[in-house]
Amino acid sequence: MLRSSTGWILIGLIFIVFIFLLVEVKAEVKEVKTLSDVIQDHVDLSGISLSTNSLMTDRNGDVISEIYRDVNRVYLNYDEIPTLVVDAFIATEDQRFFEHKGYDAIAIARAIRANAKQKRVEEGGSTMTQQLVRNLFLSHEQTYNRKMSEILYAHELEKTYSKQDIIELYINTVYFSNGVYGIEAASRYYFNKSSGNLTLAETAFLSAVPNNPSHYDPLTNIDQTKLRQEWVLQKMLEASYVSEEQYEEALTESIALNVRIKTDTHPDYVTYIHQEFTDLVAESEGYNLKRSQANSDEDKRQIEQSLAARVQQLLAQGVQIETALDPFMQSFAIKMIVRHVPESDVQAATVVIDHQNNELVAITGGKNYQKFDFHRGYQMYRHPASAIKPLLVYAPYLEELNVPIQSMINADRVCFKEKSGNDYCPSNYGGGQYGMVPLTTALKHSYNTPAVRILDRVGVETAFSYLDKFSFSKVDSREHQLASALGGFTHGVSPLELTRAYTTFGQNGSYRPAYGIRQVTDSDGTILYRWKQDSVEVWSKSTNDKMRKLLAEVMRSGTATRAQISAPYSGGKTGTSSNYIDLWFVGLTEQYTTGVWVGKDKWSSIAHISNKAPHLEIWKELMK
Repeated sequence: MLRSSTGWILIGLIFIVFIFLLVEVKAEVKEVKTLSDVIQDHVDLSGISLSTNSLMTDRNGDVISEIYRDVNRVYLNYDEIPTLVVDAFIATEDQRFFEHKGYDAIAIARAIRANAKQKRVEEGGSTMTQQLVRNLFLSHEQTYNRKMSEILYAHELEKTYSKQDIIELYINTVYFSNGVYGIEAASRYYFNKSSGNLTLAETAFLSAVPNNPSHYDPLTNIDQTKLRQEWVLQKMLEASYVSEEQYEEALTESIALNVRIKTDTHPDYVTYIHQEFTDLVAESEGYNLKRSQANSDEDKRQIEQSLAARVQQLLAQGVQIETALDPFMQSFAIKMIVRHVPESDVQAATVVIDHQNNELVAITGGKNYQKFDFHRGYQMYRHPASAIKPLLVYAPYLEELNVPIQSMINADRVCFKEKSGNDYCPSNYGGGQYGMVPLTTALKHSYNTPAVRILDRVGVETAFSYLDKFSFSKVDSREHQLASALGGFTHGVSPLELTRAYTTFGQNGSYRPAYGIRQVTDSDGTILYRWKQDSVEVWSKSTNDKMRKLLAEVMRSGTATRAQISAPYSGGKTGTSSNYIDLWFVGLTEQYTTGVWVGKDKWSSIAHISNKAPHLEIWKELMK
């Protein structure tokens, strides 16, 4: 037994001497790499970067989503770390921290002596610097090989960073169980407050966890954590970081956990903003240009992968995405959908845009929406039906021919010869024939044959030159036919796209895509990204004024009378696709442009609820 212990101690002494020689003796031959060079070849000690949580906020600055995956960390700079936290870790983990150069020979010798007595590795004698490099670069296996690497890395780290830098990294790296890293995230998670507001007792309690995160998990082993907390306080007293009075007071203070659930509200809006953030990065950093110039599908795939990696990199840096979300409007829109579309097999989506400020203030993805599910507000494309008429037919007609809204148009049956040689013979709903009618009557009752006649008169290509100025991603040359006057597109449009386009009627004929993101900043508040707010004139103010009158008539005495509200201005257009598969209404007031879609996910008729006009009722409730 004595020989065994003596052998272990001898090995330990040789080990210490060997390490000392390695880190202190410089190479005398220039051709031989230095120890620093060798370590730098394996890991970049100068480029340490820790992930930190990103945040998404609403228009009031309130957090609506904390963004992180496996690592919940809120990074603190050195001057933001409470002094008590630093004192607690130095007192318990590394009392000679400010004297050593990364490793503590005395502590190592003490650990080796203890391990020799137990005949196995139980103590490591690691400094805070050693623990940091182990957390960042090495495994946690208990072997002397790993320990040697740990010492060498720690020594090099101390040559690269100041003691304050190392404390900062250490405090932000240590693990506090339950996916929580760093003191600030731990304080928010376990006590629902910032680390700057922790009491001495709470500080010691949290400082107890990293020694063995599973054993001292406050949620499952709080009694063990409390015992370790008392030991931490004793060490702080011995090191004179606290007075006897503070020590006694902390011992008697009760610990009351107030576990904070991750903030993640308004899943419909948050899901959309994740996509918009990707779009913003793609536009700002040239990914869209690269995609447009890609020569193959494989090239496009690689660009998409690169973009996705870039987005994740940004989110791991701790950005703040400031949005225009109106939380009341968002919640109210969801309530109105549930109220007016109670049928389990029928869905609905709404989009609300503040066109005065050109901001998306609410968007819903469907009933009972769960985060990152299929989003009907912006991912679903359906036939716009007659809701496309103001954009593709009437506004281009007024702009091109400068006719008054009282001008007449034929509302009887008509046939046209298509490019294919076939006859195209549209009809009005129910087969009605109405003779010559004013434009106001044709639009407010959504007659079909006048719309097709107007599109033919304007010219299909000319009319689509107006529509091309909007953000309809799936509308292409295949739609350049007379039948498009009635909205029977190949793929269709999304509620977001259609509502965005209608904001033109609230902006004197100019179009600017409305977005939910106001700006994206880094942790210091520096602006990283903003949408460019360039507008395009789609048609003149004179044409726009005429269109506003036509749209107001639709609500006053046309197909949207059930959506009437008491407001200085309101106007809009309904749309009903064939066999009542889709119900649309997009309308505007002086401040808001709001679109509503109602239908089934699988294309089938909802004629049985059309008489209740849920799309109009939802719009009316929202805009009241």
